[in-house]
Amino acid sequence: MVAAVGTTLSAEEPIELNGRRELFVDKALVESIDGSAEFVLHPPHDEGEVFQFDQPWEGLFCGYATMIHADGKYRLYYRGMPKAFSDGTTVESTCYAESTDGINWTRPELGLYEYDGSKDNNIILAQLAPFSHNFSPFYDDSPNADPKQRFKAIAGTKRTELHGFVSPDGIHWTKLQDEAIFKDPKGAYDSQNIAFWSEAEDCYVIYYRYFVNGRRSIARTTSKDFVNWTDPVYMSYSNTDSVTPRNHLYTNQTQPYFRAPHIYVATAARFMPGRRVLTPEQAEEVGVHASYFNDTADAVLMTSRGGGEYDCMFDEGFIRPGLALGNWVSRTNYPVLNVVQTGPDEMSLYVNQEYGQPSSNIHRYSMRLDGFASVKSRGEEGSITTKPFTFTGDKLAINFATSAAGSVKVEIQDADGNPLPGFTLDEAPDTIGNAIDRVVRWKEKGTDVSSLAGQPIRLKFVLDDADIFAFQFQK
Repeated sequence: MVAAVGTTLSAEEPIELNGRRELFVDKALVESIDGSAEFVLHPPHDEGEVFQFDQPWEGLFCGYATMIHADGKYRLYYRGMPKAFSDGTTVESTCYAESTDGINWTRPELGLYEYDGSKDNNIILAQLAPFSHNFSPFYDDSPNADPKQRFKAIAGTKRTELHGFVSPDGIHWTKLQDEAIFKDPKGAYDSQNIAFWSEAEDCYVIYYRYFVNGRRSIARTTSKDFVNWTDPVYMSYSNTDSVTPRNHLYTNQTQPYFRAPHIYVATAARFMPGRRVLTPEQAEEVGVHASYFNDTADAVLMTSRGGGEYDCMFDEGFIRPGLALGNWVSRTNYPVLNVVQTGPDEMSLYVNQEYGQPSSNIHRYSMRLDGFASVKSRGEEGSITTKPFTFTGDKLAINFATSAAGSVKVEIQDADGNPLPGFTLDEAPDTIGNAIDRVVRWKEKGTDVSSLAGQPIRLKFVLDDADIFAFQFQK
């Protein structure tokens, strides 16, 4: 839970919201919060194991996985590594699985690379060390992307720096060029470095591993063409006000949220070296490799809207290890890159668990759409008021949930905080229920807010035993 922000309304230039969906995962649009209202993180629900790394070319040390939902198909990419070796050897390969629902998975026999005398496997990259160590693909949403390069990837270690790869179908990959596309003297890269096309920033973005003050941290760079990159920006963190995170951030898993791509959501792995939980006897019981039970890890949620800072408002565990002993070991509970939609009202986050064990697998965790966090009020009424903004559209939709006795009321104010006639709290009936996309109405005005489009306004949400997750002005 997060404490309230200040309650004094400020005069500032209105934010151009247009028709963007806004989530309550940060305070970017929040002017004040009052009463019992508070920000709350909503950890996802464990739906159980959906994929086990049980093939001979996969094994105990599969990891650095990526989920891509494109063209009506879910695609899972991951490192195959059946033996414990140093980073970047030919023991590692890159594997591929696919699904129509994000729950039931198949390994297509692709016939591309030989393992143990057979090509009947799902390996898409092999014998190209060190690039299978952390091969990290993405679907290129750029309107100018070459269809022959619709899928792109980055990979590499300190020895090679970061190289680019391209593919027309996400299965057949070639190097973009012989030399690295990005170099940073401070870059470590010995983790899952990630890239994506940013609609909001109109460029490609890479978030990658480096060390600062002995701690695993994150840097970023941008490019217009995926070849020429800007000087590094070493990320800072709102809970430290420095470039040193509070804990080791092993992977960053930063991604544009698919329903609000101007908001980057980072489901980062938080690593706690030397924080041992299991006894040697317990380690033997779960079958974890002898080198992999002296540390612990979980996942945290951070956000960014571009630039050089992560918002760490929710400085708490997002995915906890839980009851299974096998998740209280080193380098486990690492989220798969990308949250994807898996139902009309549901999205899923996948997590690599029981690392270094014969039972190494991926679990699926479910959330409501937009449901990373909310502003909630319990016990007594609370309210949240936005900064001034302009919008386009003719109706306001909210993602919210109330109890049977609870409610949400919405008031529209002018830029100075004065209630606008027809849109006051007295003219706002209680909004009750649980919906991803409920259109708000007022007693006389109905749902039509088009008369206010283009002029600076504020929204005030009054909550009674209710959560508000997101809002959007729509046409």
